[in-house]
Amino acid sequence: MTHAPSTDNAMTLTTAQLDAYLARIGVTQPVSLDIRGLSTLHRAHLMSFTWEALDAFMGWPSSITPRSAFTKMVEGKRGGWCYEMNGLFGAALSALGFRVTRLCGGVDRERLGDIAIGNHLTLRVDLDRPYLAEVGVADAIIEPVPLVVGPISQRGFDFSIVPTDGGWLRFNNHRRGIAKSFDFRPGQSDEAAMAATRGWLMQDPGSPFTNALAVLRHTADGYIALQNDGLRRVTANDVREQRITSADHLAETFETVFDLAVPEAGCVWEKIQAIGSSKAA
Repeated sequence: MTHAPSTDNAMTLTTAQLDAYLARIGVTQPVSLDIRGLSTLHRAHLMSFTWEALDAFMGWPSSITPRSAFTKMVEGKRGGWCYEMNGLFGAALSALGFRVTRLCGGVDRERLGDIAIGNHLTLRVDLDRPYLAEVGVADAIIEPVPLVVGPISQRGFDFSIVPTDGGWLRFNNHRRGIAKSFDFRPGQSDEAAMAATRGWLMQDPGSPFTNALAVLRHTADGYIALQNDGLRRVTANDVREQRITSADHLAETFETVFDLAVPEAGCVWEKIQAIGSSKAA
């Protein structure tokens, strides 16, 4: 089934950028514009890019436009957080001809209420039916799922989509997920809300991303998560933990475990240590 390029998302990639993106994730053209093609791209993206919010944690300048995400992630060997991960993926899908809608979501809206709206970008892709494409939660689904209420199981992890108040749907992550849930409406795009909330997440001392380091990457059977100096390797049936013990250890972990080229890893380590000291005080 063939679709014209999406009119819901003007943020796309040039032909040269699309070619570079596909090379980065190891996918060759032509890509079929169906669930098979979408699933291949979704998995390849998550197996190629690391979720990380280092810019917010360190106070480094950044932009969340798909083209800025392309420069950072494809050319710069970095990862990204939800706005960048789903933003770049959605832009690539649009450039390929998929019909994509950027949806304004709210992580942890179940607990925080409507103040959470805009703190997450997720994607709807319309094929034979609507699908949820989600590469920005970091430890959730690895392939797209039909955008319908019901249970979801992938690689032994259990998820679900359930209805909640006011026409919102709630995606529930698996029981070990760092982000427990996010809410979205299947047709609600709100770029202004996401831009405003992104500013708060990047700069406010109360943001979860400015006061804690979080880096995650999918593996063949689960994911690896770094939270401050704690490293966890998670599968559906097992969790293994270790501690990062030095700046050199952190730099090696960024490079060999997460495939990241992180500038000033020593400064990142210093901030992790400072956070640990303030919590112990």
